[in-house]
Amino acid sequence: MSFLTPKMPALPPPPPPPPAAPSFDDAERKAEAKTKQDELLRKRKGRASTILTSRTGLTEEADSEKKTLLGG
Repeated sequence: MSFLTPKMPALPPPPPPPPAAPSFDDAERKAEAKTKQDELLRKRKGRASTILTSRTGLTEEADSEKKTLLGG
């Protein structure tokens, strides 16, 4: 008695394919990345140039001699 059962509705059409992804190798994106990297390096260098010691600390002896009033 399959003639009494309703028919299956038609399937909806498939969604359209997504648009193509933008190219990550274009010149504008490279120029923007280079500008950002240059700015970060400039900021890092600006702060680092004010530090007078290195990672190892001071390498010279400290001036710890005190002058006396007797000129010695």
